[in-house]
Parts: sequence; structure tokens; C-alpha cells
Amino acid sequence: MSGRVLLVDDDPSMVELLQARLTRRGFTVTALTDPQAALPLVRQEPFDVVLTDLNMQGLSGTELCERVVANLPDLPVVVVTAFGSMETAVAAIRAGAYDFITKPVEMDALVHTLTRAVQHHQLKGEVVRLTKVVADSQRLGGLLGSSPAMLKVYDLLTRVADSDATVIIHGESGTGKELVARALHDKSRRASGPFVAVNCAAMPEALLESELFGHARGAFTDAKAARAGLFAQAHGGTLLLDEVGEMPLGLQPKLLRALQERRARPVGGDHEVPFDVRVVAATHRDLEGMVEENRFREDLFYRLNVVQMELPPLRARGGTACCSPSTSSSTSPRAPTSG
Repeated sequence: MSGRVLLVDDDPSMVELLQARLTRRGFTVTALTDPQAALPLVRQEPFDVVLTDLNMQGLSGTELCERVVANLPDLPVVVVTAFGSMETAVAAIRAGAYDFITKPVEMDALVHTLTRAVQHHQLKGEVVRLTKVVADSQRLGGLLGSSPAMLKVYDLLTRVADSDATVIIHGESGTGKELVARALHDKSRRASGPFVAVNCAAMPEALLESELFGHARGAFTDAKAARAGLFAQAHGGTLLLDEVGEMPLGLQPKLLRALQERRARPVGGDHEVPFDVRVVAATHRDLEGMVEENRFREDLFYRLNVVQMELPPLRARGGTACCSPSTSSSTSPRAPTSG
């Protein structure tokens, strides 16, 4: 069992013996012979358990235990005493000790006690971490759910939100892929910029190309004025390519070039327009399978698949809904999304 142990005993020979034996059992042991130095050290370093002798000069094990518990209540303290009386045990427990061991120390019993203490501390730390993840999830754009699968989503979302890495979100229809994309945007440094979404399955190839890249005046019938595409509209923010697996093969090379060059040429235009956009893609399709079947470009898949996020189906979210019913959809009324 691994774990970080702070060993406190004013008897150097006992410290040397216990440190050697516990190290052989897999623990990482820091030893002190001055109990006064223990409290500053546990504030600075992440120990899993404190193992302290009871009778020491300057500061008793009971007093040290009380101070550790007062400052770090989740850090277990195991007290070692030569006096195995009930009064001694009660005094140690009242001081907040996790457990006590009597001298002469039986190593198997000590290792068992320290292992339980380390597991107790690590479990408490995990509870704190997961509690924070759940609390953070309440601010993630209306996403709900507390199952292990959703906790992984919240954790990954929080870790990657502030980067510019392209994210591809996989999930069944209705699992809240657009909500996750919005949460990535809202928690990023681009939050003050626009969030724009387009459903790649909702329009034919020519119209989708015009939506993404814009068009020049006169580029086609009824193009009476130039119009900026969604890449340009999302400049400084985030662009969601929803249902990207439905993008026509003929349009995929132009999308790939735009992502590589960070520039887009409007339909019928003579010049490319630079953009600064964080791209998030979403799909319910198996894109890797589509690549093998030559229905999706491999180079585009790898360009999009920098960070992969799997959304669990609603049935795997502990009986909670995926999203708040009041959450709205895309900022682009011309580009409906399905999420």
C-alpha cells in the first residue's frame, strides 16, 4: 500500500527502525524527532497520515494530535503508546486520533492500521473532489447528472475549456452535445466572444458552404450583397459544427484547409478571410467507421479529433435529465442545430 506518512518520535533509534520497516512495506515516510516541527510540515506537504509517539518532550502526541485535527481535520493521526490502558486509548480518541497502536509495535498490525488510515484520507479527498465537480457542473450551461460517466464529462470539460484545442463530442441525439459546446465556450477565455452553431445535416452542400465561408456579391442567383460566413461571424469565439458526420464529402476538403490555414475563402470571392475561432464538432456517428468506409476524410477526422468527449445516454445519468428545459440553442437563426 502506498501512502505518505509523517513519522514523529523523539527517539532517533525508534524513528530509524520504523522508517526503514514502513518504507519496505511501500510507504513513503518522512521522519521528525522534533514534534514542534510537525504542524508546519503537514501544512506544507500532502501527507496521508501522521504517526506519532504519545510521550515526547516538548509536545506530547495527544497535543500534537489535537493541533493537527484542529488545522487539518481530514488528516488521520495514529498514536503510538507504551501504555495500553483504556484511559490512554480514550484520551487519544478524544484528542481526535484516527486510531492508536501499543508498544511493542507489531508491524503487521501497524501496517494494517496505516493502510486503513491512508485509504480513509484518500477517500475523503476523492469525496471533496467529486463534490466540487458536481458543484461546478451546476454552472455548466444547465448540464445535469451525477453518474460516474457524467462526472468524467464535467472533469474533462473543466480541464480543456480554457484551451484552444479542437474538441469532438460524441453522443446520441438529445444528449446535450450543444449544451456541452456552450459550456466549453462559457468557461473559456473566449466567453466574451460569439458562440455560433451550424447543423451540417440541415442544408444541402452549396448552402452549407455559403453558410460556413460566406459569399461574394453575385456569387450565385439572389446573391445581391456579400455576406460573411459563420467562421467570420464566430471570430474571437467558438464555432460548433453540429452533426459534422453528415457533412458532404465534397465540402470536407475546403473545411480541412480552412482549419489548417485559419483562413476561409467566401464562395465566389477572390481573397481569403482570416479568422480566430475555437472549433467544436459534434456527432452521433461513428466517424472512425465512416473513415474506414471512405465516407469521411481521414485527415479531417484527425484534425477534429484532438480532444474526444463521450456523452453518456440519458439512461446512464442516474435518472436525471441532460439539461435544463429553459436552455436556448444557437445564436445563428439561419443555421439550426439538433444537439
